[in-house]
Amino acid sequence: MAPRYLIGIDQSTQGTKAILLDDFGRLLIRTDLSHRQIISEKGWVSHDPEEIYANTIRVIETLLEKAQIPAEQIAGVGISNQRETSMIWEKESGRPMADAVVWQCARAEEICARPEVEAHADEIYEKTGLKLSPYFPAAKFAWLLEHTEGAKEKEAAGELCMGTMDVWLVYKLTGGLSYKTDYSNASRTQLFHLSELKWDEKICGLFGIHTSSLPVVCDSDSCFGMTDFEGLLPHPVPIHGVLGDSHAALFGQGCLLPGTGKATYGTGSSIMMNTGDTTIRSKNGLVSSIGWKLGGKLVYVLEGNINYTGAAISWLKDQVRLIDSAGETEHLCRAAVKDDDLYFVPAFTGLGAPYWNSACRGSLSGIGRTTGREEIVRACVESIAYQIRDVVDAMGADAGICPESLRVDGGPTKNTYLMQFQSDMLGSEVLVSDSEEMSAIGAACAAGIVLGILPADVTEQIKRTAYHPQMDEELRIKKWNGWKRAVVSIL
Repeated sequence: MAPRYLIGIDQSTQGTKAILLDDFGRLLIRTDLSHRQIISEKGWVSHDPEEIYANTIRVIETLLEKAQIPAEQIAGVGISNQRETSMIWEKESGRPMADAVVWQCARAEEICARPEVEAHADEIYEKTGLKLSPYFPAAKFAWLLEHTEGAKEKEAAGELCMGTMDVWLVYKLTGGLSYKTDYSNASRTQLFHLSELKWDEKICGLFGIHTSSLPVVCDSDSCFGMTDFEGLLPHPVPIHGVLGDSHAALFGQGCLLPGTGKATYGTGSSIMMNTGDTTIRSKNGLVSSIGWKLGGKLVYVLEGNINYTGAAISWLKDQVRLIDSAGETEHLCRAAVKDDDLYFVPAFTGLGAPYWNSACRGSLSGIGRTTGREEIVRACVESIAYQIRDVVDAMGADAGICPESLRVDGGPTKNTYLMQFQSDMLGSEVLVSDSEEMSAIGAACAAGIVLGILPADVTEQIKRTAYHPQMDEELRIKKWNGWKRAVVSIL
């Protein structure tokens, strides 16, 4: 039998990448292409949906050229996506009516502050698991409807589509035949009832949205339609795995049981834990979402998002110029004076989970006579591990369990000093994936499993490097207490 291959697409904030998996689940090739970050004078962040779709076709074309395999052996597609980025387009023509509003953009803040919306903040949280915020698509959709000429009229007439990036790509890749989203992405819109598993009529009404205008919500491994990538394949293949990027990474990391969790280290970080069939309403600064619905089984998650992890390293390089590249940090950390009292809190525009304080600003505290370049770099690197422990502790407080080991991925995981320090601060095992493409891998694996190409336990085949706690307990407690004091001082 001829080998079969799977394509995974990860449409992220900075660009679009495509990967090719073989029928053993091995990553063979990766291609990627960045897109413009459109930033207005007001600081609003937008993306051009047409550019992103065109880039998607281009990365697939490049992938097939590099792969040098018969295109007819492509069997299916999985898609992971930047989650809260929101857009509207004409249903008949498929033409975007405006640029997409990126998840980082807070232009809809005024909508969340309206008395008629804010009065229902507790109800919104109870139903959706998400705190009222312009971060989520509910307010972004409302803003687009109110500020795009003709949008309200088209929405009222049933002539408008609105969705997150997964919906847009599925719609375009299927030639407008499929208008669908999955449970993971729907749960991040702040319009979806986590328990009733449907668009909530009342919440949609608060934001001026008709539920009939929203996409059909499907299982994450259902068939979202067929695509030939604008003729790049000789025949259409099914899109069979669609998940939000962090959810796809959780699945790709093999966190399939309650209490298992992962952290993705990037510009910021997403720490997510599987909570099984239980929805947990956080009392400690986290959010509840749907992880996925795969094989007919629904899984819920707890999540904490940190604003600045890898971005703290970028700050060292680009703003204060203490390093020329991120790769220097490991050597500098090891060269620093051991066990000083220096702490860096990277609250450049406030702190995310579990503190959620947008007014506080960063600090460098505990400066002594021996403080120099190496010590400042180490404090920045260690701040990543401290922030992730903050979220893991909050998960333990909410769920009554913490991950016995934390599975991690992303560029900063190459720093062995950071990974060992992370294990020491958590007091548990840290497992570093040998691949940075966990979102695309997770989506492609979901497609491969339902198509019968990959075994259900394929994610356990991923190679990982293990780190175990080595720090003396007394020193660990001392360092952790110092971090907590540094954070409290700026709140």
